[in-house]
Amino acid sequence: MIVEYIRYRVPEESSSEFEAAYRRAAKPLADAPECVDYELTRCVEEPGGYILRITWTSAEEHLRGFREGPLFGAFFAEIRPYVSAIEEMRHYAPTGVRGQGSAVPSLYEWAGGAEAFERLTEVFYDHVKKDDLIGPLFAGMDPGHPAYVAMWLSEVFGGPARYTRERGGYPHMLSQHIGKGIGEPQRRRWVNLLLDAADEVGLPADPEFRAAFVGYVEWGTRLALANSQPGATPIAQAPVPRWGWGVAPPYVPES
Repeated sequence: MIVEYIRYRVPEESSSEFEAAYRRAAKPLADAPECVDYELTRCVEEPGGYILRITWTSAEEHLRGFREGPLFGAFFAEIRPYVSAIEEMRHYAPTGVRGQGSAVPSLYEWAGGAEAFERLTEVFYDHVKKDDLIGPLFAGMDPGHPAYVAMWLSEVFGGPARYTRERGGYPHMLSQHIGKGIGEPQRRRWVNLLLDAADEVGLPADPEFRAAFVGYVEWGTRLALANSQPGATPIAQAPVPRWGWGVAPPYVPES
């Protein structure tokens, strides 16, 4: 991924037309397979200043793919009048320094912290042991397993990195699935029982939390299924994933 920043200095009397032009230009931009996302922001202190941020799959695919592709013409036709207003247009590579501030609670905090995930896994694995489809997969389960999974989920959803420090992180979790040959019916039952347990222990039921929670559960279990198959060669070294809030589609009233 590469991030392109384009800085504009636009006369204030032209700001409405400028923003309207970019709303039109956004259609071919969004349709481009090389474009990951984009955002146009306006300076509060100096309203004539704008920054367009575009994340591209790579600088090469931006310059050779998008600019030489069929969508660039429609995009450029809209913004051509403002090319002379560009002060900077460069690509920037991410440094890895990033994070989330405390103004927005993490999913871990919203759920109720470690105690909430411990309650969840205790109830969940009690149901698992009694289940005829996935119960056999957990025969002889370590008594501490529910607590370990609670540690994993806590870390995934923004809590302390205890699973990484105390249990070996992602490589250890991966080792629990290698060679297991999990089937889709078993994966689906695992998901259903976990969601039932979430209701039973009273995890937050708001749509935003549940959408993010289910999103991770679907992603994680499908990855585990793939990694468990005979002959699978998953990536062996990776960090524990960190899952954040999803974004609900905006409501745009019909004009």
